[in-house]
Formats: sequence, C-alpha cells, structure tokens
Amino acid sequence: MSQVELNGQSFTLDRFPVGVEEASLQAWDAADEYLLQQVNEVDGPVLIFNDSFGALACALASHRPVSVNDSYIAELATQHNLRINDLDETAVTLQDSLHPLPANPALVLIKMPKQLALLEQQLRALRKVVTPNTRIIAGAKARDVHNSTLALFEKILGPTTTTLAWKKARLINCTFNAPALEESSVLASWKLDGTNWTIHNHANVFSRSGLDIGARFFLQHLPENVEGEMVDLGCGNGVIGLKLLAQNPNSRVLFADESAMAVASARLNVEANLPQAVERSEFMINNSLSGVEPDRFDAIVCNPPFHQQSAITDHIAWQMFNDARFCLKYGGELRIVGNRHLDYFRKLKRVFGNCETLATNNKFVVLKAVKVRKKC
Repeated sequence: MSQVELNGQSFTLDRFPVGVEEASLQAWDAADEYLLQQVNEVDGPVLIFNDSFGALACALASHRPVSVNDSYIAELATQHNLRINDLDETAVTLQDSLHPLPANPALVLIKMPKQLALLEQQLRALRKVVTPNTRIIAGAKARDVHNSTLALFEKILGPTTTTLAWKKARLINCTFNAPALEESSVLASWKLDGTNWTIHNHANVFSRSGLDIGARFFLQHLPENVEGEMVDLGCGNGVIGLKLLAQNPNSRVLFADESAMAVASARLNVEANLPQAVERSEFMINNSLSGVEPDRFDAIVCNPPFHQQSAITDHIAWQMFNDARFCLKYGGELRIVGNRHLDYFRKLKRVFGNCETLATNNKFVVLKAVKVRKKC
C-alpha cells in the first residue's frame, strides 16, 4: 500500500485486491501520471481502458467514468482502492471489453494492453461510439510504443501522434476521422490436432493463435473416467476442459478464469464443439475460486499463470493451489502442468502435504496432489 498524488489529489493505492500482498510493486506507473496530466475540464462521458488497479478510476471518480477491462482482478482492485480512499464505489461503472460502450464520450484514456489483438478489439469498439470531438489519449512505457501501434490507431480511428518520453512513459494522441476500414473478426480460430474441433479465441486469450506447448503436453495426462464435478481452473479458451468433458462423460466441468474473454471463449468452444455437453458445463469469471464452497470438486486441473499483467509473480499459483485444496473433496486431486524451473512440486507438497510427478519432458512437468486430512 503506497501514497501517490494523482491529478492534484492524494491517494492510497494497493497493487492487488485484499488478501494478496506484493509490497514491492506499486499500483500505478508513470503512464498513469502522464495521462492524468492531460486531463483538465471534461464536459461529457469519460471512458477508461485497461486500468490495472484503479489509479485512473480513483483520480477521475468525480467524472463518474466507465472503466473497461478484461480482468476481474483489476475490477476487484479498482473497487478496493475506491473503498480505501473513501470514494463512492458506484461512481465508477465497471464493464468488460465485450460489453457495448456508451456513445459520444468526451474523453477516452487508454492504458496500452500487452496484447495488440486486445488493443485492436478495443479500438474497433471505440470507432462505433467516438466523434471527432472526442479526446483519445493512450499511455504506455516508451519501449512499448511501436510504429505498429501507431499504425493501428491510424488505421482504425484516424490521425495519430506521439509525445516525447517522460519518466520513460509516452503518450499517443489520436483524432477520430472515420478512415475507411474493412470489417474484420476479432475472433481467432484454429483446428486442434487429432480432433475435429475448431478452437475459437477472443482477443485477450492466452495463446490465441494456436495450442501452447504446455497445454499440448497436459492434454496427454488428464484425469479419465471421473464421476462428479471437475474444474478447468484458469481455463483460457477452455481446450483442457473440453478434453475433460470428452473423456469423462459422467462428469460436470466448471470453466473458471479471471478474464471475461477467456470465459466467453470457453463457452463458445463448448457450444461449437461439444454441444451435447453444454448442460454438463458451468462458466465462471472469478479470482481463482474465491467464494466457492468447500469440499465440492472431485478433480481440478490447472496450468497456472506466473505473471499478472507485466509483473512476474507466483502469488497467483499459490492462491490457485490453496483455493483448490479448500474446494476439493477429501480424496479429490489437483493436477497441474508447469515449467520445470518453477518448482511447483515443493509448493504443492507444502499446501497438500503430498505431491506425485505423473509425467515430465525437457521443459514441463505434470504433477498431482491429493486432498488428505492433515496430521495434527
């Protein structure tokens, strides 16, 4: 938790939601400060994109902005930071990137997302609602502003310029003039080898252009013939959960992810490839398995992420492992795949009291831990 002055006001900001601490990382950056320097009088709706921890939303809460994000964790952080600064939580409208945008915004502030595909999806959505009078300003680390980035703004919205760097951050200013633009699907699709499935991916889904090598290895080592409830935790496009549904015909599968686009992709992939299994499927946008009842699931499978936004961290894996143990039935198992160097074996043994290596290759390992009663 740190103090910062933004837009002439002093705020206390947390990097993560309540219950997850990472004191070495702060909840804002120079791009946030640089963007807010450009805000003076605003007469009309304000849109904020990709505000990771609510720094922009807190500073502009008096304008009652709409904050657009694909991250449920970012929403939790924004709500938390509004609350600890005694700001009205209802002053900021939180919505995901697949929801229609309000028309005729006066000001649009964009924190540049890591995925260029997500930026394109958001710019195409903006094109439908902005006017030539809308101020459109994007901010990022200077190293992340490329010619391809500027070209994307020019192609979709109109004339674009960039500023000089300030504290290693740079701004992009864009004026909408409705350039001619061909329609293009924001969905990416590819065939899954060895199946007749077509996997569909919204813009912000991990490995949206093809099956990542960790998932490819994991698909060979999933639970079979389980009866009961299972979870594809951190489901992404849902390809792991699809395989669970296919080889466990008497089970139900919960697809859970903190990305709205991931959960929407997983739902689409079940509907398109295993329509007969839709009634055995549940879809949840959540921070890991927060709030889910204990002792519910027979098996949980997971390919844990080791980064949040641009920060490399293992706190997400720790939370997933602890949530999994809480939500598993006694005798139920957590099965994961991970890079060998991440030492998940030690982490799982600490959480579960046991861990078994099921498979390994030169880069990945598949591990299994079973929920047993801990010895007193």
